[in-house]
Amino acid sequence: MDYRRVIPCLDTRNGRLVKGVNFVNLRDVGDPAENAAAYSEAGADELVFLDITATLEGRKTFIDAVKRTVARTTIPLTVGGGISSCQGIEELLNLGVSKVSMNTAAVRNPSLVREAATQFGSDKVTVAIDTAKNPKMPSGFEVMIKGGTAGAGIDAVEWAKKVEGLGAGAILPTSMDTDGKQTGYDIPMTRAIADAVSLPIIASGGAGALEHLYEAIDKGHADAVLVASIAHFGTFSIRQMKDYLAGRGVPVRL
Repeated sequence: MDYRRVIPCLDTRNGRLVKGVNFVNLRDVGDPAENAAAYSEAGADELVFLDITATLEGRKTFIDAVKRTVARTTIPLTVGGGISSCQGIEELLNLGVSKVSMNTAAVRNPSLVREAATQFGSDKVTVAIDTAKNPKMPSGFEVMIKGGTAGAGIDAVEWAKKVEGLGAGAILPTSMDTDGKQTGYDIPMTRAIADAVSLPIIASGGAGALEHLYEAIDKGHADAVLVASIAHFGTFSIRQMKDYLAGRGVPVRL
């Protein structure tokens, strides 16, 4: 059975769990390790831990926060933010992290994706693609880097195809236009990337209602849904999300 996954996203800054809108106006939401433990217990399929200001601040991921989070979880954990070398990836994997996610580093140095996939296996390498609407791009969506603060001048769909060829094992596209707004995922962008590659796609940015999760899978062709605000602020439990999807005919692990 090919299950669709529900994946809470732990955006962190200075080792604390935060949530904002369009990656700014960040609110402190607690300790990432405690939240990870709760989501692990609640039936989440995986977790994504993103140190969202690491690249912007020119530093590596907060290792201490990652260590504490790994220790409290029993489900796969993907870590991203500030990853720029195979040495950094190896350090995280040695801590017990299941996968790594890279964005800016991959855009700046695409060969890093191939090197990481060759050294550690494609299943360990997720490429995050932050996007913003741009009518000048062939697909209408531009790749954004530096925590969503700068356009890369690269078409998001073409970039997705390229990283698939470089050996990435999954793609995590986040819409800068919808992130944190809880008005729904960017379905056209998610579908454009999903239909262009054969890799698993994790829809991200904008979930605010249970219907949005279904739309990302049904219309956006996503294999998994990343959730943040609706989980962190107690709008819906992981079980409610999965029960809803199951009720709409989506295969999930209950």
